[in-house]
Amino acid sequence: MTERKPPGATWESWIERQIEDGRRDGAFDDLPGHGRPIEDLDRPHDELWWVKAKLQREEVLVTPPTIAIRTDRDTVLERAMAASDEAEVRRLIEQLNDRIREVNRSATWGPPSTVAPLDVEGIVERWRATAPPAATPTAPTEHVAPIVWWRRLLRRGPRIHPDP
Repeated sequence: MTERKPPGATWESWIERQIEDGRRDGAFDDLPGHGRPIEDLDRPHDELWWVKAKLQREEVLVTPPTIAIRTDRDTVLERAMAASDEAEVRRLIEQLNDRIREVNRSATWGPPSTVAPLDVEGIVERWRATAPPAATPTAPTEHVAPIVWWRRLLRRGPRIHPDP
């Protein structure tokens, strides 16, 4: 490969001769991937393919925490809606809220976080509405209703009525 192209030879013939010389000398024997198909040959060209492959091999997390918390929120909400009891729903949402607060407080790279802690009582109400009857608590709902009613009232804030 260090020799120069002879003046009378075409590029194609000179390259073909070098390949044939290398094949004859065994330069292509025992190469990694010999006999296997080329991976991702049918995918579109990506200029940073080698960076992505290196990050994947090294198992480096490249998703900023402010974006990762959004996907975590969606998966935790799905798990909470599929939970078997109310205590599990509350535990999942409280753990998620702790992680959201941590990301909002300490994320130093990536886009700013727009995820706010979730309303535990609102999610529990949604879970109760969609949960099968066996999963709902057996305690009478009269004890729960006044608390939920007051929380709804406080969440609304003051009502401004137009003057008659």
